[in-house]
Amino acid sequence: MSVTLEKPAVLADELAARVLPATVIRRDEPMAKHTTLRVGGPADLYVEPANENDLSAILKFCSEHGLKFFILGRGSNLLVRDGGFRGVVICLQTPEFLRVEIDGTRIRAGAGAKQKTVAVEAKRAGLSGVEFLEGIPGSIGGALRMNAGAMGGETFNAVESVRVMDFAGNVRELKPSEMAVTYRCCATLKNHIALGAVFRCTPQSREEIEAKMKAYSEKRWSSQPAAPSAGCMFKNPATMPAGKLIDELGLKGTKVGAARISQEHGNFLVNDGGATAKEVLALIGILQAKAKAERGIELHSEVEIVGEDN
Repeated sequence: MSVTLEKPAVLADELAARVLPATVIRRDEPMAKHTTLRVGGPADLYVEPANENDLSAILKFCSEHGLKFFILGRGSNLLVRDGGFRGVVICLQTPEFLRVEIDGTRIRAGAGAKQKTVAVEAKRAGLSGVEFLEGIPGSIGGALRMNAGAMGGETFNAVESVRVMDFAGNVRELKPSEMAVTYRCCATLKNHIALGAVFRCTPQSREEIEAKMKAYSEKRWSSQPAAPSAGCMFKNPATMPAGKLIDELGLKGTKVGAARISQEHGNFLVNDGGATAKEVLALIGILQAKAKAERGIELHSEVEIVGEDN
């Protein structure tokens, strides 16, 4: 069974009776407000649990009612189709999940914390090892789910342990060696929810850390677009970076409606204002077809695509 047009209000009321008042529940929430690409139709129910207990209650509620659910970070690396999401979107954005704490040479971060916040707090504490997170516009939970990386660093290279909840609401701590981690993916987090992580760092002067972060920032802004995007659209093929391939294919600047392949970086698809998910998906199709036809290369999306067409 899935949510129907008549039921979200009834379901929202029933769910509200099971959780704390601090848990946010909204109906027909536009996902374009919650994605960095700024496209996406409405979610039937949008929920921000107040704490782990409420998250567990929400998962059990979804199971009882046969509702699909989706865990939303800060909306980067995500494309929601124009018809929206039929079910429950869960976003870990209440204070319980935003904490970032320094513990000696370790950093404890909630899944909802911004990656940039973790990098900045590490710098303030004179801790090195997570500088690359500064330029990734997402949450720690999203970084773990995608094994996000930039500037030669990958999330799981710096992770000591991850606190997870399975879909039955059970919580445990896992080491990276106990998780299925690959390039731009952590398959374990397809059937578990990341609640937070412990990052291991090494002491270094604030000046040295700041210099690295400044260099990363300058490189990023000189090579990546400022217009709304979902980040890199495709995983890098084994033979060459996706951006270089798209550049060589002469596709930079190609448009479908208000969706465009960035001139600054071929692996970024940007929203020039008012783009639809359908237009973005059409551009993705053009790129994949051209890469296959002219180079024999399969381009695989790094961005997660969810929801339904109109």
